[in-house]
Amino acid sequence: MVDAGSEIEVDVDDLPGGLAAALEAVLMVAESPVTVERLAAGVVRPVPEVAAVLEELAAEYRGETGGRPRGFELREGAEGWRVYSARAQADVVGAFVLEGQSSRLSQAALETLAVIAYRQPVTRGQVSAVRGVSVDGVVRTLLARGLIAETGQDPMTGAVLFATTGEFLDRMGWTSLDALPPLAPHLPDVGEAIALDPSSVLRRGLTEDGPDA
Repeated sequence: MVDAGSEIEVDVDDLPGGLAAALEAVLMVAESPVTVERLAAGVVRPVPEVAAVLEELAAEYRGETGGRPRGFELREGAEGWRVYSARAQADVVGAFVLEGQSSRLSQAALETLAVIAYRQPVTRGQVSAVRGVSVDGVVRTLLARGLIAETGQDPMTGAVLFATTGEFLDRMGWTSLDALPPLAPHLPDVGEAIALDPSSVLRRGLTEDGPDA
């Protein structure tokens, strides 16, 4: 009998499919993104070897190795690797999961998310000031979807601060906020918005590197 807390070492090369199959098995049961370091520790293989196999699997699922594109894909996001349904199948999956209801965010939610992404950390009041309307309901929606999270309190007002999450980056297919597109072409009056919060990332982007967010 094996003691409850003891570790069972398994050589993945002795299992059907070897290292690639072992990684697939782990990723299929992961409820959140897994870093390559954690995966490597789990299968007892060097990080570079595991990283290379993950890239090969991702290419295989995309159909780049001769097979058909799969209905799922393996992507590395800000918080690690995870299996997702393929982007090309988003409408099909959305219709199935929501039984015909639209899975897309409303225009108000998209606009609020954009303000938070570019100006984080930001308070609910600051977002309302930029948009000119109350954003209480929209913020609750974004919180429920895991796209934003509370990150502390404003030292001056005590109001809750909000910022985007790793889930937001993963959904966008980005690894960091550096991937945000330039803001100036889309918001000509960006200077007025920045004035609401001189410490915002918008001001830092505009003063240090030009109109990059």
